[in-house]
Amino acid sequence: MLRVIDTETCGLQGGIVEVASVDVVDGQIINPMSDLISPDRPISRQAMAIHRITEEMVLGKPTIEQAVGRYQGSAYYVAHNASFDRRMLPEMHGEWICTMTLARRLWPGLKYGNQALRDALNLEVITPPGLHAHRALYDCYITAALLIHIMDASGWDAAEMVRRMQTKGLESTFPFGKYRGQAIDSVAKKDPGYLHWMLKNIPDLKPNLRITMQRALGIDD
Repeated sequence: MLRVIDTETCGLQGGIVEVASVDVVDGQIINPMSDLISPDRPISRQAMAIHRITEEMVLGKPTIEQAVGRYQGSAYYVAHNASFDRRMLPEMHGEWICTMTLARRLWPGLKYGNQALRDALNLEVITPPGLHAHRALYDCYITAALLIHIMDASGWDAAEMVRRMQTKGLESTFPFGKYRGQAIDSVAKKDPGYLHWMLKNIPDLKPNLRITMQRALGIDD
């Protein structure tokens, strides 16, 4: 089970006003949960214009420390721009996966906002009625659909996605050759022989490029 989680905040510096999650199990989106949260600071006008959550809506709601318990307990947490949500939330014991990072690796050259990827990848997802983009539960459904699409397109399971998250600084596209600018993971699928040839015949490959190609082919580093 992978738990897709999202927060809406008072601004870029924090102050959660909403938290939500859905679980992805066997390619299905289940177990939606959401809570409005009483924040520890005023909601900025800029943030309010985006998520449309007002001070009146969060008046008397639980704090994030009071509400977060039911969102904890997953081995894997998934978020779009996970570093932000991870920083906003109390400690969530589990591995984190970022759909934005993985989408950048798989589909270079796109715009990587949730809604932009939904359109570019033709994601089919039914969002909760009465909500809109930048409400936490709505965004969870979009991220969950993106996660399922990433897993279907790549064949990666949760453990492999975590491993891909740990390749910061590695090359994601070919810097030269006949596949210049194309995603290494994609080339590994359609022409693995080319990668094997490069690894065998080009001894002075940059270490980061060599590691990425080995991982794309499933070769131990």
